[in-house]
Amino acid sequence: MTLFHPVREREVAKAIVGSFLRQFEEYIVSDVIIVGGGPSGLVAGRELGKAGLKVLIIERNNYLGGGFWVGGYFMNKVTLRAPAQEIFDELGVPYSTASEGLYVADAPHACSRLIAATCDAGVKFLSLTLVEDLVVREDNRVAGVVVNWSPIAYLPNEISALDPIPLETKVVIDATGHDACVARKLVQRGALKMAGEGALWIDKSEDAVVERTGEVYPGLIATGMAGASVFGLPRMGPTFGGMLLSGKRAAEVAIEIVQRSVVS
Repeated sequence: MTLFHPVREREVAKAIVGSFLRQFEEYIVSDVIIVGGGPSGLVAGRELGKAGLKVLIIERNNYLGGGFWVGGYFMNKVTLRAPAQEIFDELGVPYSTASEGLYVADAPHACSRLIAATCDAGVKFLSLTLVEDLVVREDNRVAGVVVNWSPIAYLPNEISALDPIPLETKVVIDATGHDACVARKLVQRGALKMAGEGALWIDKSEDAVVERTGEVYPGLIATGMAGASVFGLPRMGPTFGGMLLSGKRAAEVAIEIVQRSVVS
């Protein structure tokens, strides 16, 4: 019979609290902050981590993956069109051919492999955390985010008046999906205009989302469906290739920005 090594409750508590706080302090300053732990944010994080950058992903839920876990209509299947299956090949996600150029895979398998690969690339996470505001410097460049615990959004106002804290970074990536939560902070200040997401059009949307992925405001990149909301692009529905390749493109743009900041 297996006998576990004896341990006191206080040791478990100290291990969790101590390691979390040390990591939190270390990531008060990072190279890139990604807001949103869905498919676009995870792919971007993986690419940036592989490039040797210090990356923090902020997720308002208590789980990662967003809609990637459940696929279309809670059926736990995800589809993607060529050439996005190349990312599944990299991750080792099994898939089958549904029709020419269209592939289908088990959503939990695909999502778990992507999360693991992102962790393996050295990316760190803050879950149950929301972005309340942005840090914007005198040169009108986004230089960080202001975060708080997500649960306070559901508390009465007299209880939830809890001051947030700032985190500094060279680049922020908005990967919050349809809501484009980070970009909306600039819209509220009149610093950015947002067209709003268009109706569903699978054939057009994925190319458009990848093509328009980029810096929408100095220091802020919009990826995936956040980019669709900024530029008024069509929804892509229950196919995920565009979101995966958009995340890859967002990482490329972020690396360029970080490199420019080092030179300057």
